[in-house]
Amino acid sequence: MKLYYSPGACSLAPHIALCETGLPFTTEKVDLQTKKTASGADYRQVNAKGSVPALALDDGQVLTEVAVVLQYIADRKPDAHLAPAAGSLERYRLMELLNYVATEVHKGFSPLWNPKASADWKAGAHANLAARFDWLSSTLKGKPYLMGAQFSVADAYLFTVLSWSSHVGVELAKWPVLAAYMSEIGHRPKVEQALREEGLIS
Repeated sequence: MKLYYSPGACSLAPHIALCETGLPFTTEKVDLQTKKTASGADYRQVNAKGSVPALALDDGQVLTEVAVVLQYIADRKPDAHLAPAAGSLERYRLMELLNYVATEVHKGFSPLWNPKASADWKAGAHANLAARFDWLSSTLKGKPYLMGAQFSVADAYLFTVLSWSSHVGVELAKWPVLAAYMSEIGHRPKVEQALREEGLIS
């Protein structure tokens, strides 16, 4: 498998998941401005959407969209316990969390990256994220991970998205549960491996 990524983007989540599984994989960096890969190829020939992540499979097919790529990776190595068994109620709970992170948290950051967004629009985005962070804090209270005692691909995704907070003026210290969660996950060896491979830590 080959993961196409941009450092610190949402593609960090599947990068973490791949490291956690121990499965063999390669990576290729993508410049999201020029849509060129590190090898000089046109990334749109890999993923016509032009966004990361894209996971090129060994048979030549390509998967996109974070929540889907994460579940695919988890299912390739069930004994890594990154996702409950397909068809179980717990799996649907995981999908519920992945969709929440994707639609309510990940997309909630979008106006804050947009240089054309008005001050009012950004203020609304901050308020919306604060409400989402309140819910996440209550969900995580008293447990180490979103699914309880077991780290899952939902944690890889949430960790990635929450890591953007300091870049857009959101202070996670206002949510001590989330700040502690980020610190704990950030010290996982395989998370550090992914961060190091993307040049985000030394």
